Amino acid sequence: MPETIEAAVPILCVTDSARALAWYARLGFRATWQHRFSPELPAFTEIDRAGVRLFLSEHEEDARPDTLTHLQVREVEALAAELNTASELTEWGTLQFEVRDPDGNRLRIGTPVDEV
Repeated sequence: MPETIEAAVPILCVTDSARALAWYARLGFRATWQHRFSPELPAFTEIDRAGVRLFLSEHEEDARPDTLTHLQVREVEALAAELNTASELTEWGTLQFEVRDPDGNRLRIGTPVDEV
């Protein structure tokens, strides 16, 4: 029986879900759901932007800080300007920039040059 992978969703380590949600909102992400076993326990949150999903986890064992995630977008220069940074053309043909969330996770955001 063939296996089908329907999605890959990176899990990023965060220490404060509310702070992370505010930061990711600047990139156009919105929370779609959040789970806590009880109010004093860590949160596990899914965020979404146009069908691209990320999991943000306060559970220390779920993910390591300083994770690198690549996000491909069409309007890379417009998003870079919104975030007050500059995009650069790489030698492998991607126009991109990199930012870090409040917990040190790296987001490399770019688009192949043939799509610019």
